[in-house]
Amino acid sequence: MRTFFFFVSTIIITVIGLSTTSCISDSFSTSPSDVLTFSRDTVNFDTVFTDLGTPTARLVVANRAKKGIVISSIRLKNPNSNFQINVDGVCGKIFHDVEIWKEDSIFMFIECLIPETDSKEPYRVEDELEFVTNGVTQTVILEAYGQNVTRLGSRRITEDMRLTAERPYIVFDSLVVEQGATLRIDPDVRLLFHKDAELIVHGRIDATGEPGKLIQMRGDRLDNVLPDVGYDILSGQWKGVRISAGSYDNNLEYVDMRSTTDGLRVDSCGDSSRLKLGIYNSWLHNSQSHVLDARYARIEALGSCFSESAESVVSLSGGDNSFIQCTIANNYLFSAITEPLLCLYHCLPKHLEESVNNPNPLMSARFENSIIYGLAGDLNIGDFTDSNVFFRNVSMKSNGSDDDNFINCLWECDPLFLTDRPKYYFNYHVAADSPVVGKGNPVFLTPRLMNDMYGDKRDPLAPALGAYVPVLEGV
Repeated sequence: MRTFFFFVSTIIITVIGLSTTSCISDSFSTSPSDVLTFSRDTVNFDTVFTDLGTPTARLVVANRAKKGIVISSIRLKNPNSNFQINVDGVCGKIFHDVEIWKEDSIFMFIECLIPETDSKEPYRVEDELEFVTNGVTQTVILEAYGQNVTRLGSRRITEDMRLTAERPYIVFDSLVVEQGATLRIDPDVRLLFHKDAELIVHGRIDATGEPGKLIQMRGDRLDNVLPDVGYDILSGQWKGVRISAGSYDNNLEYVDMRSTTDGLRVDSCGDSSRLKLGIYNSWLHNSQSHVLDARYARIEALGSCFSESAESVVSLSGGDNSFIQCTIANNYLFSAITEPLLCLYHCLPKHLEESVNNPNPLMSARFENSIIYGLAGDLNIGDFTDSNVFFRNVSMKSNGSDDDNFINCLWECDPLFLTDRPKYYFNYHVAADSPVVGKGNPVFLTPRLMNDMYGDKRDPLAPALGAYVPVLEGV
């Protein structure tokens, strides 16, 4: 009896096993028409720095069939590939018999490490990701562009140093210019700052670009935060630049500085007899605090644009300040804007009375042939009576009228910037039909102001207000 029972049991188990195997086998398709669908046919990495590695890209591999499929192999075509792949949490370069159930998908993650070369320009690295399913081969193209860079770690510059445009520089931690040293930066140099890095100047900086060869100071993320939108639209990519109290005769000319936490900070020196900082034909923009914060110093800004910040775009405390042919604008994206575009402090007698222990003289400031317009109010003070602050031929957002401190100003004036904030397009040029065209006073034009930062010539008889020459119709 026992033998018979064992024999019958064996038959039942065998039948069940065969039935189960048959069900599992039947649940997977072997048809060549049942293949994979990919979330994209090319995985493209924007330009990345050699030896640092790319961000991680994601590829979704889907099975749209009514049965499961088995991917016989997933592999990188080049056995010495610079790319690395991860399939559902497992790293490797070759995978076999990867199952995807019906109407399901798996995730693949891809990275690339690009070796350093002698090339000065970005260069392309490519490979193919090959999938074999039911005898059918499918491929996804992988490509990345590597950029060789010169790395500047925590560096203290104790003697004169020059940065050239042969390669971009990437700054980690702090780049400090010590007293007695000058940092000279050539046209077309790209200074790329890692997260929380900053430039501190105790000595002197002379950053002199040219039209068409602006010096770039920005974060080191070169990839996109959105399709076709660069990562550096995000503020807070690096700390910014600080000019210390004992530093004078600094020069920023044809400089594009952006995407900072603290912007450009100028520490108090209490001496307005000597130029502390000149900003010429430059664009400073996109800061989590102020774009420019200067205290009790002599500042000269000519033909420059200051834009996008969570607090006031330009904040000035005391000092001697000249802003001619400048644009101060705000279309900040990432938080509420908490202050007017331009904040002026220690410029009225009442400020002196409130700060009896402040030895610094009251502010002297002139704003001429300029534009102040944006999402916030334009000024933190409405009445400058008895101050040494003057606005001449300035386009204002607010409703007001001329007086002894406001001369030939345009009130409640929208300059019609070309900016399109919903599309992340920040362009503070004005069109040819803007109300600020021809409203400037040619008396304020110095030789340095005859051309804007792109080299376009201003009208010498009736210049437009702001940093830029108006855009011609049809251009």
